[in-house]
Amino acid sequence: MKNESQRYFDRPIDITEDENREMINDVERGLYDFIDEEKDEDFYKVDEGLTEEIVLQISEEKHDPEWMREFRLKSLKIYEKMEVPDWGAPIDGLDMEHIVTYVKPKTEMKGTWDEVPEDIKNAFEKLGIPQAERESLAGVGAQYDSELVYHNVRKDVEELGVIYTDMESALNGPYAEMIREKFMTLVPPTDHKFAALHGAVWSGGSFVYVPPGVKVDIPLQSYFRLNAPGAGQFEHTLIIADEGADVHFIEGCSAPKYNVANLHAGVVELFVGKNAHLRYSTIENWSKNMYNLNTKRAICEEGGIIEWISGSFGSHVSYLYPTSILKGDHSHAEFTGITFAGKGQNLDTGARMVHIGKGTSSFIDTKSVSKSGGINTYRSAVEIRKSAVDSKANINCGSLMLDSISRSDTVPAMDVRTDRADVGHEAKIGRISDEAVFYMMSRGISEIEARAMIVSGFANPVSKELPLEYAAEMNNLIKLEMEMG
Repeated sequence: MKNESQRYFDRPIDITEDENREMINDVERGLYDFIDEEKDEDFYKVDEGLTEEIVLQISEEKHDPEWMREFRLKSLKIYEKMEVPDWGAPIDGLDMEHIVTYVKPKTEMKGTWDEVPEDIKNAFEKLGIPQAERESLAGVGAQYDSELVYHNVRKDVEELGVIYTDMESALNGPYAEMIREKFMTLVPPTDHKFAALHGAVWSGGSFVYVPPGVKVDIPLQSYFRLNAPGAGQFEHTLIIADEGADVHFIEGCSAPKYNVANLHAGVVELFVGKNAHLRYSTIENWSKNMYNLNTKRAICEEGGIIEWISGSFGSHVSYLYPTSILKGDHSHAEFTGITFAGKGQNLDTGARMVHIGKGTSSFIDTKSVSKSGGINTYRSAVEIRKSAVDSKANINCGSLMLDSISRSDTVPAMDVRTDRADVGHEAKIGRISDEAVFYMMSRGISEIEARAMIVSGFANPVSKELPLEYAAEMNNLIKLEMEMG
């Protein structure tokens, strides 16, 4: 018998609508786990907790138009009435009374790297963001805590008519009406408690508009760094690929580890026009005191294609189920992802496909790795409505167990309302072969290296879909996780 929260997950989508701050010892995560001390004189913060006064304070700080101010207050009321989900990984350690919802560096967003304050610039230099921009990216947005501190787009991309800017500039600039028309329509505040929280306190994020027929040959990227202990990050990403457009957007994120809870509750809304193609890639490397309660959703018009590429290597608890709504006939969605749950991690992830148009198709290919007592739950929902005749859906999920104390669960749900559909599901759980490890060790490879190589091979469906430098980062994260005791 399903409880209310489980029924919520399976329901159709209505598309109309604490004191100690010291770092905890952890695996040597190299360039990701450094901490920059935030001095009070360099940052503006609201008080801990969530009240109407705090929401109004954030709204005033961000110079919201009146409609957004009212939207925030309505979202807060919805948040206060909704219950915390009780069907996923436990989030008892998350206390909103001790979360700071807005932390702003006392600097304006810069358009050239040299203008960024030295301490913040050093943080991103360590993460390799400027180097990645110079070598392979069409545009970069860098967010530090609650606000973007740097944003730049290549001139040749701008000349194509591509808009890539921060959400605040878009909200108060020439694209304001476009933002108002689309903002939180795919993920309304009524969707769940943390969507309502996002609607009340969102800050930062990116707005992308690709005009009809425009192909962006090299990726755009946003990188999110949450540095403040006990804080939340609530960026909003809104991407519109107009008819016949083609774009690849990459999202990266990281944070140092503290012994207080941090929260990430961003929202991603993707609008894929007729015959447009959008690829959305994410490498998440949150630290293991993070509650990652993110919501991502896309809608495809006729012939549109959405591709999700996802690598999740951090957070204490994750709830993350990117959803694709195949509204238009012959639209297509793919989700390819890997999660790695180590000691102290409970990652509840998956994907959801909603087929509405005729001849639509979807494919889910997920991998999970569990180690040192880590828990992975794969949760998917495929819904093929009565109107979605001649549609196809295929789900393939594989789990790799690296020891006898870890756990992996598969919770698929399929709701097929037409007999003119083709749906398949395959799930496998396995362990690393001792024979394979012995074979590699007999050729001079250490046991840790051998196991890391096997896991990297297991993750290959994800890494091969990423640009080279991001595939290398993912393989490095796998190696770091495998080296943990």
